[in-house]
Amino acid sequence: MNFASLPQVDIAAVPADGLLLDVREDNEWAAGHAEGALHIPMSEFVARFGEVTEAVADGGRQAFVICRVGGRSAQVTQYLVQQGIDAVNVDGGMLAWEGAGRPMVTDGEDPAYVL
Repeated sequence: MNFASLPQVDIAAVPADGLLLDVREDNEWAAGHAEGALHIPMSEFVARFGEVTEAVADGGRQAFVICRVGGRSAQVTQYLVQQGIDAVNVDGGMLAWEGAGRPMVTDGEDPAYVL
């Protein structure tokens, strides 16, 4: 599968209650992330794959995979699709999320931002 045929959606198409899977690293997550997102860094993805299958199995949910701009999430989406999971890459990543004014939270007290 090449990335051109990868299922992809715009930020606006991500439902507020959708399963957002954030594959950025811990420092990026800590700086700012979507509230309620499932955080599994790409570097830990294969080891923590069970958490993803558990999350999508809950009501047959589609996974909306996101990173900073879309490269890492495209790779993870490709892997998930190959495993038979309904997953789509979020085009533009967290930079587009922030640009669209979608809500973000942080683990600390500083304002949330995309690292």
